[in-house]
Amino acid sequence: MPMAAMKLPHSPRLIHGRQSLVPFTAFTMLFPKPPSPPLAKCSFSISHAFLTRTLSLFSPGILVCGNSSLRGARGNQSRPKSASVQPLTEELMDDQSKDSLVSGDSIRQRFLDFYASRGHRILPSASLVPDDPTVLLTIAGMLPFKPIFLGKIPRQVPRATTAQRCIRTNDVENVGRTARHHTFFEMLGNFSFGDYFKKEAIQWSWELSTMEFGLPPERLWISVYEDDDEAFGIWHNEVGVPVEHIKRMGEDDNFWMSGATGPCGPCSEIYYDFHPEGGNADVDLGDDTRFIEFYNLVFMEYNKKDDGTLEPLKQKNIDTGLGLERMARILQMVSNNYETDLIYPIIEKASELANISYALADEQTKLKLKVVGDHLRAVVYLISDGVLPSNIGRGYVVRRLIRRVVRAGRSLGIKEEVRNNLEGAFLPIIAEKVIELSTHIDSDVKIKAPRILEELKKEELHFVQTLDRGETLLEKMLANALSNAQKSGTVPCLSGKETFLLYDTFGFPVELTTEIAEEHGVTVDMNGFDIEMENQRRLSRAAHTVVKLAVEDGANLTENINETEFVGYDSLSTRAVVESLMVNGSPAINVSQGNDVEVLLNRTPFYAESGGQIGDHGFLYVNGGENQQAAVVEIKDVQKYLGDIFVHKGTIKEGVLEVGREVEAAVDAKLRQRAKVHHTATHLLQAALKKLIGQEISQAGSLVAFDRLRFDFNYGHALTDTQLEEIERLINGWIEAAMFLETKVMPLKDAKEAGAIAMFGEKYGEQVRVVEVPGLSMELCGGTHVSNTSEIRVFKIISEQGIASGIRRIEAVAGEAYIEYINARESQMKNLCSMLKVKAEEVTTRVEKLVEELRMSRNEVENLRGKAAVYKALMIANKAFEVGTSQKIRVLVEYMDDVDADSLKVAAEHLIDTLQDPAAVILGSCPDEGKVSLAAAFTPAVVDLGIQARKFIGPIAKLCGGGGGGRPNFAQAGGRKPENLPTALKKAREDIVAILSEK
Repeated sequence: MPMAAMKLPHSPRLIHGRQSLVPFTAFTMLFPKPPSPPLAKCSFSISHAFLTRTLSLFSPGILVCGNSSLRGARGNQSRPKSASVQPLTEELMDDQSKDSLVSGDSIRQRFLDFYASRGHRILPSASLVPDDPTVLLTIAGMLPFKPIFLGKIPRQVPRATTAQRCIRTNDVENVGRTARHHTFFEMLGNFSFGDYFKKEAIQWSWELSTMEFGLPPERLWISVYEDDDEAFGIWHNEVGVPVEHIKRMGEDDNFWMSGATGPCGPCSEIYYDFHPEGGNADVDLGDDTRFIEFYNLVFMEYNKKDDGTLEPLKQKNIDTGLGLERMARILQMVSNNYETDLIYPIIEKASELANISYALADEQTKLKLKVVGDHLRAVVYLISDGVLPSNIGRGYVVRRLIRRVVRAGRSLGIKEEVRNNLEGAFLPIIAEKVIELSTHIDSDVKIKAPRILEELKKEELHFVQTLDRGETLLEKMLANALSNAQKSGTVPCLSGKETFLLYDTFGFPVELTTEIAEEHGVTVDMNGFDIEMENQRRLSRAAHTVVKLAVEDGANLTENINETEFVGYDSLSTRAVVESLMVNGSPAINVSQGNDVEVLLNRTPFYAESGGQIGDHGFLYVNGGENQQAAVVEIKDVQKYLGDIFVHKGTIKEGVLEVGREVEAAVDAKLRQRAKVHHTATHLLQAALKKLIGQEISQAGSLVAFDRLRFDFNYGHALTDTQLEEIERLINGWIEAAMFLETKVMPLKDAKEAGAIAMFGEKYGEQVRVVEVPGLSMELCGGTHVSNTSEIRVFKIISEQGIASGIRRIEAVAGEAYIEYINARESQMKNLCSMLKVKAEEVTTRVEKLVEELRMSRNEVENLRGKAAVYKALMIANKAFEVGTSQKIRVLVEYMDDVDADSLKVAAEHLIDTLQDPAAVILGSCPDEGKVSLAAAFTPAVVDLGIQARKFIGPIAKLCGGGGGGRPNFAQAGGRKPENLPTALKKAREDIVAILSEK
């Protein structure tokens, strides 16, 4: 029988002629399902595997015949034949298409199409490298829309739907161990930006789940926030979910927050029940063996203020996420996400290379295969998005995942591949399968395939060398640790020295050592490892080494260079020798006047930027001797590289500077004093915050500059004016008290025991420098400071603001910078007084009066514009025409030149009153360059005919590159393409005439 003649229903729930499994009558009435087209008209086909799983899902007693090799727990078991379904399955076995109703690609597309048919714009997935500086990678489907949700940028569409690629590596150790953890996954989402809200989101999620994807409603459970009675009511009263299948849960589970403050709201989740035989009593939705959460709905309806209170948002948003891999697991009836067609083909390829059967493998072998399947997906898409393996940031994520895959593959016994010039690498072979599966996820992956495969090959071969050197030694170390522990009756542990040897000598990553050790039941002495690292840094500082110095543009300088001796704590000038010069990143022997240069000295008084304090400014002087030319170099920055090598960056002002010449290095004393003042003031500021706000205050960043200081700290609320005044008063009191500072060098352990505070982002050796204001502050700090607090003279806070979730920033000035700040303010005040022709004390009153006059003037202008719009409306009212058969409806569609949006509204409302019921008015204008305004007004009789202004105006606005909304009787919209307005108004006229002519 040909496939077209079978006429199978769209929903798998009806394959055996069953009635719909949706038992909730309220839902059935809300969402009538239109009849599905015959299967022949579909763009996909049904595979044998799909039908097998579908029959298992809805008719557990029926087994499909045929020699099918079913994966997972089912293994390669032979199935008994069933005459009742044999003819059908034999037909389906001829279909070689990999797509089906429940394929991963199909699920993705059906989700997007479902919401597109409900007015959502399908938007492409954003890159895995986000624009958001607060996160390393794209970790959620909503991340690309975060600026819209936070109100930082306007929405481009009222509703959208996406299939967003995501990466999460915070729980990479769980990959393969659970049924659902992944590093790479796709989050299907539908979003509303101030458009629809709870009711629609809930109803559509249910319709999608039960009617589009055919999930039995009796297997679905709902969670809602404990206080969200509205959501509970919609689920129960309107959708029809039984009360016993709705669970109220607390804030930790069902309340979403963007940060300590800002947009937030309750969540509602849909869970699938794999074991409904467990009943309804004492149900725990967190039981992964029974339930899986596959759809999360976030109702963004509140703004959390600094004081912790919630206020309703003016624009309520919807943010949802449906895990593609989870839905595929449910529909494809496999025991975990890895056995879906999204990942399993990758695992099959790895199994083939390892010459093993996944179905017959033990759990540890399956775990390794799952790691390969999961991690390679992540790596391929990361490299495609431009993230290459490195030792920092995103690059380190890629490198670590690749190394985990290489090690898993080697432990599986995957043979080296020598074909296709792979030089023994196997990752490219498996990655080809990932790329093959990428068509509907990211089409760019196939375009970038050569680069991806080459990067994988290069990184794998490099890491294999590391593995070969270290694995043998590590095996011996682990064997010794286990043997010694057995003899002594202690816990087996790998020492810090052994771990460091693997790291330092063989380049064996410490995290890899830890993972392998844990697999053998051996712990790692990380404290001992850290000590060995510090010892190595100390020895390195004391040694005369060959340094490969990488400067900003990536050029390299290789010479024998001593670490720079810093004498700047005790002296602002010293004689020094030029050891190296660089120009534009290249080594130089001499540099002449007018050129920028980087200078390395054997000793220096210049402080190099660190601990938040910027580098010193000053000069290098070369005295002219016999047959030698004098030179002057202005230093504008000093940076520290590779431990304690100071790079002085400046410009040759006079003469020629040569390697080997002796120079007089002199720091600008006035600027150094400003830095010292601001650095000590920063310590006093942290002490004041801890004293007045709370000891939990901790530094999150700082800047010590010549003109100001900046201090970032962890705190969830804005400081009040009173608090800021108290902080200033306290610090100025300490300054007036003229307290001497104490500076000492001591062991790190002793400093911490004494209560010294570590500076943010700093690394410390065994010996540390401690700066103390007795009784007030004690910090580990390598910066420069005043000798006595009286040198600060005065302290003034100039701003306090939030810079990130839970992070506040204070900017302040002290000493000479304070005088400059006050003088600048005084100059600004004099200019204001001159402009306003008032005394300083009268400026505020005068400005308030001007603001009020401006407000009144604007109101007058608005009134005049409104009157002008009404006049124009009267001039075009006679252009109205009648449409309709059963009743005559007056229609007016006109262009109103440059009338602004508010005036257009006034004109539309006036015309509706003038034309009287029934009437429909659509107006358009171009108020400014690049802007379009639209308004639609319908009388009650027109609305009663089922025509709504807000729905009518949307498609018209899209023609002008915009959108809008409103009420059934009145709606407004905007756009950015004035050139399309005539066409849009023409379409509006045609559409309204066509609609009303049928009434």
